[in-house]
Amino acid sequence: MSRPPLPPFNAETAAQKVRLAEDAWNGQDPEKVAQAYTTDSQWRNRLEFIHGREDIVAFLTRKWEREQEYRLIKELWAFQDNRIAVRFAYEWQDQAGQWFRSHGNENWEFDENGLMRYRAASINDQPISATDRLFRWPEGRRPDSHPGLSTMGL
Repeated sequence: MSRPPLPPFNAETAAQKVRLAEDAWNGQDPEKVAQAYTTDSQWRNRLEFIHGREDIVAFLTRKWEREQEYRLIKELWAFQDNRIAVRFAYEWQDQAGQWFRSHGNENWEFDENGLMRYRAASINDQPISATDRLFRWPEGRRPDSHPGLSTMGL
């Protein structure tokens, strides 16, 4: 199975890879998202260590049950060969109605087929009020006209 764009990445293909990941995560379909990772993919997400697609699906299912109204923006930070560094922010609401903006960084490594085999994510959650929300597009893919993180000053 191949997931273009394939490494080695250049500025254009690395940015495409980042946007494809953002779009998939905003779709909130754990099974579909998991297909972008190798069957033995390894993750570190905050304090959780995840191994393989089955664990990825279980993790994302729990995540999106807890994080309602999820809206994510990813931005390319750096790339080299088969590695990409990303910064991101996402907004979500917990079951008690509290809004958060979560900020973080990810390091990605891809196999020769463009599947991610390693992902390390560091994330911090910032409580915000509903009036401080910035990511207000309808559920799903961020519109092309919506500004990215740098443009928004995040």
